[in-house]
Amino acid sequence: MQVPGCKDVQLHGQAWLPDREPTAVLVISHGLAEHCGRYAQLAERLVVERGYAVYALDHRGHGRSGGERANIGRFQYVVSDLGTFVGRAQRQHPDAPAFLLGHSMGGAIALACVVRNPGGLKGLVLSAPALASGQAVSPAKAWLVRLLSRVAPNTGALTLPADAISRDRAVVRAYESDPLVFRGAIPARTLVELLDAMAGFADAVPKLRVPVLVQHGTADSLVPLAAVKPLYDRLGSPKLRTVRLYEGLYHEAYNEPERDRVIADLVAWLDSHR
Repeated sequence: MQVPGCKDVQLHGQAWLPDREPTAVLVISHGLAEHCGRYAQLAERLVVERGYAVYALDHRGHGRSGGERANIGRFQYVVSDLGTFVGRAQRQHPDAPAFLLGHSMGGAIALACVVRNPGGLKGLVLSAPALASGQAVSPAKAWLVRLLSRVAPNTGALTLPADAISRDRAVVRAYESDPLVFRGAIPARTLVELLDAMAGFADAVPKLRVPVLVQHGTADSLVPLAAVKPLYDRLGSPKLRTVRLYEGLYHEAYNEPERDRVIADLVAWLDSHR
């Protein structure tokens, strides 16, 4: 499906629907450099096993959506795009409880979207969300990247190692050969926009007013647990917060060899909050 985005960018959306009225709606916000089609296996399991309707959006600059490759333009654009898409999915199934799931960069976008406007959502799921950079970007590099963001925003500034996403070699090979995955260096503009968004999350996370599930592998090198754990401890209120840590798992917990256990935890949490 084609969805209009901010600044007249045409976005690509996808839906996996049960053959009956859905028991719930889940909207997925994918990570940096990837696309929503990579969540087909997870979506199909939720549709077949639980009767969920699953929707996912290619962020601007990603997958089949318009825009410069891997360049989100402004963080506020992708947050607004996602909010509009969530509203569209909810209107398709007004009687079904709705949830939002965000992975990595998509987790940062999803969190910002829900803090800005909960929109009747029953809950938020964050998979290794990119809420803090830790020591990944030195002050000197940050200064250079900010300069490039202004004068040459599409200049590559960060390369993501494919072998850091999963310990499953088949997953890594599929990622490396996927024509819709961006395999170049991430543009300076996107990196700066994410860094600026991260700087505001310390103040934003306590304002969360919906139930939240966090799922994160302890061996994640792309979003190190040590960088984001202090924010997890402040997400909303303790009564609404569930944090699941998976020993030894890499960045994409839903694509790890232990994926069945991770997905079972996700499904149990979703069902308990419907």
